[in-house]
Amino acid sequence: MRIGVLTGGGDCPGLNAVIRAVVRRGEGEHGHNLVGFRQGWKGAVDGAVVDLSASAVRGILASGGTVLGTARYHPDRHPGGVEAVLETVRRERLDALIAIGGDGSLGAARVVSEAGVPVVAVPKTIDNDVRLTDRSVGFDTAVSIATEAIDRVRTTAESHDRVMVVEVMGHHAGWIAVCAGIAGGADVVLFPEEPFDIAEVAAKLRHRHRRGPTWSVVVVAEGAVPAEGTLDFAVTEDELGFIASGAIGERVRDELRGRTGFDARVTVLGHMQRGGVPTAADRLLGSRFGVAAVDAVHAGRFGVMTALQGDAVRLVSLAEATGGLQLVPDELRMVAATLGE
Repeated sequence: MRIGVLTGGGDCPGLNAVIRAVVRRGEGEHGHNLVGFRQGWKGAVDGAVVDLSASAVRGILASGGTVLGTARYHPDRHPGGVEAVLETVRRERLDALIAIGGDGSLGAARVVSEAGVPVVAVPKTIDNDVRLTDRSVGFDTAVSIATEAIDRVRTTAESHDRVMVVEVMGHHAGWIAVCAGIAGGADVVLFPEEPFDIAEVAAKLRHRHRRGPTWSVVVVAEGAVPAEGTLDFAVTEDELGFIASGAIGERVRDELRGRTGFDARVTVLGHMQRGGVPTAADRLLGSRFGVAAVDAVHAGRFGVMTALQGDAVRLVSLAEATGGLQLVPDELRMVAATLGE
């Protein structure tokens, strides 16, 4: 079989582990021929094909980013885009396509699959908001980076009696904020699933400082929003629908300064969470997903996505996986709220 591989959407640590596993398993075990598309779905539209032999993926396991490159381009949102992908698949004589991406790229994979291309998908996103999988590639590394940042700003908070606001990624789901907030011992965690009342946050910090500690750490997801009627704040998005980095973090800092009188500073992690080498957990998950994806192709299982459910990697319906976002469950939200008081 001749199999195409692409990585779409934002980059994240662990993508190269998936690519490497697909190639080594597909070529070495099954005898398939692998090719990659440069710059994600844009490459599939333009026909930008590169060789993906075993030698091409040697030594990439611990590398961040993606050797194939990526782009925020979805063929289903461009006139003629899906048709161009179909033409590329026909011209390159592909028997199947493995698409590695987050919710947007996976949505495009579903549309291409429904158009007749044999597709197997792999979930990757630091936001961990893809449905039907407990974890997506890149999430563990992002949480580790955010947790280390919280650990570091705490020493500054303690030394200067400051409130340190740490803004992390998370447009619609607060997985990074909640998990890193718990792991880093944040005193307050704000996330999209629960609109916040800034007056209550300020009161909590004043109460904490009266009890003894004269410093605090507040973690806020970029997509966190104030409860209706509590704060005049409008989310600013760019032409692609992405929130302006730092906006909510800076506003929370300013509000806490004014409402408490405490010295407050903000740290915006931004793309730091996407960069660098993947953790062992992301290398392992990416490798497992890559093997499962190419095995699915070999077995003729299409229109599916690899998913981690409990300790097992399973194949789930791509259509169902792209039917909405996976939000932070109530139990994790409760832990973050309880331990932050």
